[in-house]
Amino acid sequence: MSQPAVTYELVASQDKARRGILHTPHGSVETPTFMPVGTVGSVKGLAPWELKSMGAGVVLGNTYHLHLRPGEELIARRGGLHSFVAWDGPMLTDSGGFQVFSLAALNQITEEGVAFRSHIDGSKRFLSPEESMRIQKALGADIIMAFDQCPPADAERSMIEAAMGRTTRWLDRCIAALDSPQQALFGIVQGGVDLELRVQHIEEICSRDLPGFALGGLSVGETNEAMYEVLEHTAYRLPSGKPRYLMGVGTPRDLVEAVAQGIDMFDCVLPTRNGRMGTAMTSEGRINIKNARFAEDDGPLDPECPCPTCTTFSRAYLRHLYQAKEILVMRALSEHNLWYLMGLMERCRAAISEGTFDQLLADTRARWPLASERSEQ
Repeated sequence: MSQPAVTYELVASQDKARRGILHTPHGSVETPTFMPVGTVGSVKGLAPWELKSMGAGVVLGNTYHLHLRPGEELIARRGGLHSFVAWDGPMLTDSGGFQVFSLAALNQITEEGVAFRSHIDGSKRFLSPEESMRIQKALGADIIMAFDQCPPADAERSMIEAAMGRTTRWLDRCIAALDSPQQALFGIVQGGVDLELRVQHIEEICSRDLPGFALGGLSVGETNEAMYEVLEHTAYRLPSGKPRYLMGVGTPRDLVEAVAQGIDMFDCVLPTRNGRMGTAMTSEGRINIKNARFAEDDGPLDPECPCPTCTTFSRAYLRHLYQAKEILVMRALSEHNLWYLMGLMERCRAAISEGTFDQLLADTRARWPLASERSEQ
């Protein structure tokens, strides 16, 4: 049997939290790791060399958006997504399913796949497990995701069960359609916030011998407390010798809580989206640079951060740029937020190796209280 394209190596652990190395055809990445999202082939506002400088490992591409524009055939003719976007490290593409369900107009779900209209030009499109595999093969990412159905957070149990069954059947079709040995297919677990259904779906999905597994359908509207309960009861049940990926989660508190439960990989648009909206993740908590109190603050955005933004610009200058609607501030805050999360993941890895992760978790909870915890104080 040939060696899997992607493998996981455990380095250290503390309780459920674990430190490891993700080996891929385009290099190895230390875990836990946060993966910047390059929706249309670009992490918004940032160049590949800037991602390298902050220690980014895996970068994401979005199958739905890249399929619609510029098209996977054009990308394939230019050597694949790595070459096209000038990123020589590991890449992951999602299946396109989440965007079809959340962005596309008038989508119609059948057992065969999803018919939808492009949000760009209204053209009729169809995405199936086989089509998702074909597109992702053309894109050429190291890790590709199975085509799944993600039910909304408030879905009834019957709808969640239907989405689970379809996700399992679609996974088998993805496995049958995939003929690219240099790409690793990850299965996705659904089940909403119902613990019984989550465990049931883990057993179904993880019975397939895949190189990695993801928890999907979280951070889609449920409370933080509900997500943490799901993670506590499910993350450790994913195969210990394979990477564990929590999809779409990116607040500092959520990341560290998930690492505590044994998650290895994360992605989210939050750091760059928040940056464009004028908010920063810092050692002092969340900062809104638009606030008038920063108008004459000559201190750095985050005194504990070594990123170019924090070592170059003052809070007063960043606030001025935002008030003036200058593009530079959006780039600067986006870059800082990603540096912050990269540093947080580095601290997680070090704490797991040193046996001090419990203290890091306690510090993170104190620095980033949930809304319910703030109301109790």
